[in-house]
Amino acid sequence: MAIKRGLYWFYNDLRLHDNALLAKAAREVTSLHCVFFPELKTQFERRFLPVEINNDAKQHFLMQSVGELNQSLRQIGQVLHKLEADSLGEASQQLSELIGRYDITDLFVAQTASWYAETVVDHLARHHPRLTVHREESHSLFCENTLPFDLSDLPDSFSKFRKLIEKQPITLPGSTVTELPPPINNRQGLPEAYGCFEQAVNLGEQGVRGGELAGLAHVRGYFETDAALSYKQTRNTLDDWRSSTKFSLWLANGNVSPRSIVSQLHRFERRFGANESTYWIVFELLWREYFHWYARCHGARLFAFSGIKYKSPLTSFYAQRFRQWVNGTTPYPIVNACMRQLKQTGYMSNRGRQLVASCLVHELAIDWRYGANYFQHTLIDYDVGSNWGNWQYLAGVGADPRGHRKFDLQKQTQLYDPEEVFIRKWEGDGVSMNVDAVDVVDWPLDNG
Repeated sequence: MAIKRGLYWFYNDLRLHDNALLAKAAREVTSLHCVFFPELKTQFERRFLPVEINNDAKQHFLMQSVGELNQSLRQIGQVLHKLEADSLGEASQQLSELIGRYDITDLFVAQTASWYAETVVDHLARHHPRLTVHREESHSLFCENTLPFDLSDLPDSFSKFRKLIEKQPITLPGSTVTELPPPINNRQGLPEAYGCFEQAVNLGEQGVRGGELAGLAHVRGYFETDAALSYKQTRNTLDDWRSSTKFSLWLANGNVSPRSIVSQLHRFERRFGANESTYWIVFELLWREYFHWYARCHGARLFAFSGIKYKSPLTSFYAQRFRQWVNGTTPYPIVNACMRQLKQTGYMSNRGRQLVASCLVHELAIDWRYGANYFQHTLIDYDVGSNWGNWQYLAGVGADPRGHRKFDLQKQTQLYDPEEVFIRKWEGDGVSMNVDAVDVVDWPLDNG
């Protein structure tokens, strides 16, 4: 066998189970170098993040995931190296230098919905024409070649997508990788990806840990209860651990594969029966699936102000209003409670996300990209397609056939927090009735 040296770039596939690309690396190369970037930073993101953020919970969860992956790799004779880059160009340069320094013949990178990560892979392929680049799906239920349409013909609404995709069988998850080629000599002295912190991340009432083992244990534990049988009725609850699956926490970094969740769900249905609620779990996973392919299809348009509809909303940026939204000091208690929950825990319910997004766009008239970018940097379960696709949907520039979604915040409070228990818990009633104390360029307004 010819000597083949592999470079495996872990992205959102931080696991050994159901990882077809890692299994392929085990077969294809004689030695392997495994690397990970904690974050790919872009000028775009910095532009739309004009406030200080608290993303401790997000980073803590991520480093638990990375640290556990390194421990798992060490058990099979490998090691994960941590790279740091302040820009996409620097990330490309570092990977390019590794390819040259170690005479890398094969690059392994899972297919992603991140347009930015894809630009890095494209750059490497162009600048290293002898490099063999291997790609596999790891973040989705389906592979591109099993979709019942060409990706360029992605349906323009979720309903159309669902009617087509539900006819397709979901492949069973692959086995766990138990052997890998030995590591390449680390002549550069790259640091290991340590960081498996013992302390759990506090979501307000429940402590959670990042990582593949914790994620798989959570999925198993969920289906050992009867919560799945009432999921559809409870999923919109604002603040209860059992009300929704919380699978998104471990799906985001690829600690758990979506196919492994569906496999566990089908096992549950065989034991206890299927109903509308168990179907709804798949339904929500299909929403996630739709936005994954939506991001893959539309690329940079995912981040465009006018979205995929080339329709510019009547919004702008107001620094004070945005700070009020971030800090939970708007005139809307339900929004304040949700935003304070996010700041303290790194998590917010799906219903809460819809309400605070509606407030930002339709009540505060702020460019939706500021909200999407804030979510990107603070949500533990940030997923590029789901996040930016949902924000486009709500702002009226995405896949919503109705044009936009505006929620009546008072009515939503009556529906989901009629006794204001959630609002009091997160101190959302510290209301600021004055939305504008300054003008658009931060000059004080004379309200006398």
